[in-house]
Amino acid sequence: MKRDFVYKKKISTPIGEMLACATNEGVCFLDFLDRKDYEKLFSSIKTMLNAEIVDITNHTNSNAYNIIVKLEKELKEYFDKKRKEFTIPIITIGTPFQMRVWDELLNIPYGKTISYKEEAERINHKKAIRAVANANGKNKISILIPCHRVIATNGKLGGYGGGLDRKEFLLSLEKE
Repeated sequence: MKRDFVYKKKISTPIGEMLACATNEGVCFLDFLDRKDYEKLFSSIKTMLNAEIVDITNHTNSNAYNIIVKLEKELKEYFDKKRKEFTIPIITIGTPFQMRVWDELLNIPYGKTISYKEEAERINHKKAIRAVANANGKNKISILIPCHRVIATNGKLGGYGGGLDRKEFLLSLEKE
């Protein structure tokens, strides 16, 4: 898939600075700037889309700009408890297995959680619990693709690339 540009912008949230990236078709990256493997996930966007990443500031007449403005608005509404579903187009970039896992994440309702085991069962790979957890960890579109809604079978939080404190915050936000 050849794209000329991926546009980026930093977005402030109540739980930290995030970087959003979008093409003219949709959001392809949204993650916390202090995430442990942030650089690796971010650089994969450039490679996988074969695109130059540029700041959105000088491209306000692009559809990507409109998408990022809408993303900021919907994230603010989400954190203000005024939005439970996102309407922003997304572009997932990964292996076919990862994309199946991420598609399943989109089926977890706001305020609900499932286990990694249940997620593996839902995609008909009941023995692939670790592979599912690994795919969740490679999700490049945090919050919009709600990997924070997956917990360990024992009810504990499990992992989260953005940090367990953020995962706990997001789950609490959605439960209240």
